[in-house]
Amino acid sequence: MEAQTIKATPVEGELQARRVPHRWRNLMVLTGVSIVDNTEAGLTSTIFPSIAQALKLNSGHLGLLAALGKIVAVPAGPAWTWLAGRIGRRNTLVLITLVGGLFGAAAGFAHDFTQLLIFNALMSAAMVGGVPISNAILADSFDDTNRGKAVGYFYGFISLISSFVGPLIALFTGLTDGWRYGMWTIGGICALAGLLVAALYRDPGVGAAEAQLADLSESKRHLSRVTFGSVLSIMKVPSFSLMMVSRLLSGHLLIAIFGIQFLVTERHFSNAVAATVLVPFGLSYFAGTVGGGWFLALLDRVIPHRGRVAYLQGAQVFFAVAAFFGTQFHYEGIGIYAVFWGLMGFGQGLNPSANRSIVAAVILPELRGQAFAIFLTIFETIGWALFSLGAGALATNLGIQTVFFWIMVVLMLINAAVLTGLYRCYPRDVARVTDTLERRREEALERG
Repeated sequence: MEAQTIKATPVEGELQARRVPHRWRNLMVLTGVSIVDNTEAGLTSTIFPSIAQALKLNSGHLGLLAALGKIVAVPAGPAWTWLAGRIGRRNTLVLITLVGGLFGAAAGFAHDFTQLLIFNALMSAAMVGGVPISNAILADSFDDTNRGKAVGYFYGFISLISSFVGPLIALFTGLTDGWRYGMWTIGGICALAGLLVAALYRDPGVGAAEAQLADLSESKRHLSRVTFGSVLSIMKVPSFSLMMVSRLLSGHLLIAIFGIQFLVTERHFSNAVAATVLVPFGLSYFAGTVGGGWFLALLDRVIPHRGRVAYLQGAQVFFAVAAFFGTQFHYEGIGIYAVFWGLMGFGQGLNPSANRSIVAAVILPELRGQAFAIFLTIFETIGWALFSLGAGALATNLGIQTVFFWIMVVLMLINAAVLTGLYRCYPRDVARVTDTLERRREEALERG
């Protein structure tokens, strides 16, 4: 699957496409870094019903567990991204996974909820760093035309692997204190991911996939120094600001936290049986991300820029409809729920290839890591924490089904409406980045 490097050495001054070496191998290695604490497919929530039974917990505790795990991402995400700029992205990813694995294993030894909460939060604080760094690496590895496809494969493989690993870990719940074996396994997955990064990952370099910079050496790309002021300037990009608002309204992410708990507490399936819906969810998510990435590339050719916006809006509406029919009615047997979880997985899978590509297209290469840190580990975290804490508290009194209706149906439709603003500002922001990169190229060629 490794993309072949073009052997001919490009002549500086000629604007030509270039395949970044090792890009597909890097993509596969990076999936392991994001499996455990990725918001699209978390593993800890899969075994929570058994943890709840062993430690006498409820949905409110699950909300707190998930929320704190995300709150720590607010300082941790940008901090890891800053560290990557100092010691290198490869070294940072190895450190992230080894530290995360250590705390994940420690969570398996927890004797009460407080200990579990602390160690799970520390694991999240470590693993969350892989999210913005991985997304920035993908943006440096694939040009804008192929970025949606790459992101689709990346998040598709994450969910696909999680959909099988999750039920396998859930099998431990049949044992006495089996959830502990589950947490130890999660810690082991983190450590294994770090070893794979150390052995196989090769950094492409910042801006390596940009047509204007690809044939220039990294020292000649005239990348601006990342400062506090330049990071703050990201917030002034209209499209990015609108995407951050949209992230606050992304209620579909709630299914990863409360989905299994909903099937156990309100539909009365066992933990192991309920976890089987993760398989169709993951397979459909994979289909949504990969198929969506290819469709997005086609749509970009037919309706440049604005096609991405329409696609992203459609994804919100599709998920809302699937969530309504999948969670607001009672069905007999796990099979019908598996079908609706598959539809929700497909709807959720449509998102990453579009929203990550939109963010990457409106931000300069050297600032993408921090942009993804803000987008995925700060603003997503704010919404995630509010959803988790609010949903956990409300679910105790109103039931998870009611919470799902307002957050995964109504709020998603509102999100689709908010995204309409991108039709106006997104094309302008893309043009601004393109003009800046072309100017840098001209300056580099003039300097020789």
